[in-house]
Amino acid sequence: MLPSRTSAPSTPGTDALLCLLVGAVGAAATFASLTWVSGNLGNLCTGDGSWATFHATAAVVRPGVLWPGLGPLALLVWVRIVPGLATLAIAATAVATWLRTRNSGNGLARRAELAPLLAKGVAVRAQTLRPSLAGRSWKEVAPDDRGLLLGTRSPGRVEVRASWEDVLLAIMAPRSGKTSALAIPLILAAPGPVLLTSNKAANDAFTATFGARAGVGRVWTFDPQQIAHHPRRMWWDILADARDFAGAKRLAGHFLAASVDESRGSDFWSTAAANTLAALFLAAASHRRPVTDVLAWLASPADRTPVDLLADAGHDAVAAQLRGTVSGATETRDGIYETARQYASCLLDPEVAAWVIPDKEVPQFDPSAFATSRDTLYLLSKEGGASAKAVVAAAADAVMRAAVTVAEGSGGRLDPPALCVLDEAANVCRITDLPDLYSHLGSRGVIPVTILQSYRQGQTVWGEAGMDALWSAATIKVIGSGIDDADFADRLSRLIGDHDVPTTSVTDSASGRSTSVSTRTERILPPDAVRALSKGRALLFATGIRPALLTLTPWYQGPAAKVIASASRAATAAITERARARTARPDGRSSVS
Repeated sequence: MLPSRTSAPSTPGTDALLCLLVGAVGAAATFASLTWVSGNLGNLCTGDGSWATFHATAAVVRPGVLWPGLGPLALLVWVRIVPGLATLAIAATAVATWLRTRNSGNGLARRAELAPLLAKGVAVRAQTLRPSLAGRSWKEVAPDDRGLLLGTRSPGRVEVRASWEDVLLAIMAPRSGKTSALAIPLILAAPGPVLLTSNKAANDAFTATFGARAGVGRVWTFDPQQIAHHPRRMWWDILADARDFAGAKRLAGHFLAASVDESRGSDFWSTAAANTLAALFLAAASHRRPVTDVLAWLASPADRTPVDLLADAGHDAVAAQLRGTVSGATETRDGIYETARQYASCLLDPEVAAWVIPDKEVPQFDPSAFATSRDTLYLLSKEGGASAKAVVAAAADAVMRAAVTVAEGSGGRLDPPALCVLDEAANVCRITDLPDLYSHLGSRGVIPVTILQSYRQGQTVWGEAGMDALWSAATIKVIGSGIDDADFADRLSRLIGDHDVPTTSVTDSASGRSTSVSTRTERILPPDAVRALSKGRALLFATGIRPALLTLTPWYQGPAAKVIASASRAATAAITERARARTARPDGRSSVS
């Protein structure tokens, strides 16, 4: 008996050749049939009026014999041009239909499965979420009013959008398009207020969007560390939400999260320092005192003024706790206060503090008024221990919570929705309970877009459980190129799933050769393919839909690229000019105006 052999799974090249062969045969048969029909129709109209019996070969090869009543020009039109054009039309329709219905990406989401994220699906959903869009055809809803553009799906570059109740998480390595293809296009297209956190200004989202956003509303630039060298033309009351214990505790939590990672945030000194900070914030806020008073109290641990202020405001339990800390063992008290001083150290810089204390010379930023505007708030901070990221996180948190409160008092949702792009969230905007906020922000028309460089970066900030909670709460997850974490790549591969691959077996024996086809299961995208995802491509994980592969659309490929580029260059030049002017000042400080 001859040995049996098993062939490898059919390759894409083999499948393509087979499809090409079948297509060519089908096109030839279609052309011949259409030639016979068209020739007979032409003979009825301009020939002798007879109807020839079916003979496809003769219709193509010897049309003059089949229809002797047709002249040369009539034969050219009815036997060559008309059936040729009809065949091309049928072939194009067949190819388009096949491309739309085939399982793109060998197991990734089909077009029909992505329907809720395509033009009609998101438009209809937007009309139910936004009363201002109701009462019109879905085609009359402008694309940018339908939802957030995530990218396009091939073939046909069909736009894929998130709805106005989705909450987004993007994990993309540096230089993979997270700013150019995600943050900037989303900001430029936003129909309502926009918040952006960033640690860069020149040649980034700030400069690319500043001019365009200034044309639709007021631009507030919160730049305490002079990243954009922007003059101070606003102030924000950092203690506005600290007039109850819960708000003061949240504010202290931002300073704690900005200073230590999640793994170190629950030890004795960190917890005690955060509680002390919360008490001091509450004491200052209850009596409308500036946050600089908190710094003075931290510098004098024996000062009983905040204890008296808390008692006068009726916060007896907090006053008793702070009194216990102040009256406790000197070594313990000083250790707690020193830790708290380290957490609040960014406020020691008068240029940073100036942005968060009352100033009659510049307007006050009001988060509640911002929620119903078309304004833009840029929150800029450096990275590192001496940065103002605690203040940035507190401001971003205040804006999102104020937006939720406004939404609850105006029908349940903001219309238009507020877009909150938390770029470099792990570096400059560490909101401790962000995973919990994700569970209800979208239902209020507050759309967060948290952008991280890696999954482990999120674990550093929120811990393993917190990052898992954020991942689960995000209804839209966009994964770009540069995933070098082997565990995360394998996790993504498993989430994408498996598919069946046909395997052909050929057996030779004395009685002849037999062929059988079986299937085996393999990963749709193995971990190495996830890691090798090319720039400009991204994986989409949407709730209730199989993963899809998208092509990102950076702003410089859009129709307004030249205008945006020009505005970005102008804004960058302005930053450069302000930086030079700042350097030329004797004290090196920025001016208010």
